Amino acid sequence: MNRPLEGLLVLEFCQFLAGPSAGLKLADLGARVIKIERPQTGDACRSLSIKNLFVDEDSLLFHTINRNKESYTADLKNPEDLAKLKILIAKADVMTHNFRPGVMEKIGLDYAQVQQINPKIIYGMVTGYGNEGPWKNKPGQDLLVQSVSGLTFLSGVDTDGPVPFGLSVSDIMCGNHLAQGIMAALIKRAKTQKSVLIEVSLLESILDVQFEVITTYLNDGGKLPDRSGAKGSAHAYLSAPYGMYQTQDGYIAMAMGNLPNICAIIRCDISDLYVEAGSAFENRDKLILRLAETFKQDLTANWVNLLESNGIWCAEVLNYQTATALSTYKNLEIEQQLELGNGKNIKTTVSPIRLDKRKLFAAKAAPKLGFDTESINKEFEIK
Repeated sequence: MNRPLEGLLVLEFCQFLAGPSAGLKLADLGARVIKIERPQTGDACRSLSIKNLFVDEDSLLFHTINRNKESYTADLKNPEDLAKLKILIAKADVMTHNFRPGVMEKIGLDYAQVQQINPKIIYGMVTGYGNEGPWKNKPGQDLLVQSVSGLTFLSGVDTDGPVPFGLSVSDIMCGNHLAQGIMAALIKRAKTQKSVLIEVSLLESILDVQFEVITTYLNDGGKLPDRSGAKGSAHAYLSAPYGMYQTQDGYIAMAMGNLPNICAIIRCDISDLYVEAGSAFENRDKLILRLAETFKQDLTANWVNLLESNGIWCAEVLNYQTATALSTYKNLEIEQQLELGNGKNIKTTVSPIRLDKRKLFAAKAAPKLGFDTESINKEFEIK
C-alpha cells in the first residue's frame, strides 16, 4: 500500500510527547522520520515510565510514541556533529523541535539559519506557552498546562476542587495540531516553493480543545463554569439528563435529550422540578438525583434496551476490560503488534485513519538509541 507521505523526510529534534506524537502521525502516513537524539541518553522519554514499565531498556511509553522511526545520535554542542546534521537538514523536507526559545538560535539551527541551509524546509516549533512573552521559558509540562488553562475546573463535582485529566491531553492535542500544520505547510510549499514556519504551543492547543466552553464563557457575561454538585454530572454547561448514573449492576451514560420524554419512558416523576425548559439547568442537581434514584432500580442492559428502542441516546459505561472485549472494538482493528526482535513484541494502538478502506498497520517498533546512525551516514555520504 502506497502511503501519502512516502518519500517525505522528517528530522525530529523533539523529546517526550507532543513533538514526537506528531512524528508518529506522519510516520504512520508514510513519512520517514529520523529522531535526532543526544548520545548515551537519547530522548528523555526513554527513561520516563508509566507504572515502571520498560521494554528492552526503554520505557513502554517511549515505544508507544516512537514506532516507525529511526534513531540518529548527535551532540548539538559538538561542531563536527552539527556539521553532519546540517547535511541532513539540507536534504530534509520537515524539521521539528521542542527546545526552549533561544536554544536553537544559540547553536545555529533556528528557522532563519536553517532557511539558509534549506530554502524549502518546513520548520515546526513546539513550545509550552509561545515563543514570546513572560512565560516563554517556563517548562511546558502537560499537568502544568492543564492547570493554567482552566481545564481542571470542568470535570468532577463542584466540591472537588480542580480535577486534571487522566491522560496527557495537552501534549496529545498539541502533537495533532503540529501534524495538521505540517500537512497544511506541505500544500503551501507545493504552491510557493518556499519554506514555511509552523509554531504551536501546549497552552494554545489545550485552550483550543476548550473552544465550546470558552466561547460560552466569553459570551455569557464572564460567568464561570457551573459544575454540578450531583455525582455523575458530566458537563459544566449542560443540563439534566446529561451524565452518568448507577444502575443495579453498573452504570449508564445519558446524552442530551428531551428530559420530560425520557422521564416518561423510565417512569420518573419530575413534575415538581421541571416547570419549563430552563428548569433542566436551574434544577440540574435535584433532577440528576431524582434520575439516579430511578436508574438504581434496574439492570443496565434493561435500561439501554428500553431507552434505545425509544430513540434515546445512551450507553453502558465500560472499563478497559469490558471495552476491549467488545466485538465493535475488535472490528475496528485498533490494536497492532510491534516486533522487537528475538521473538519479543508489544501490543499498542494503530492509527485511527483508514485510507482506501485500509488500516495503517506498522510492525516496526521504536528504534534503539543510535541504531540507524551509521547507515544514515553512509546513505547521505556524511563523514
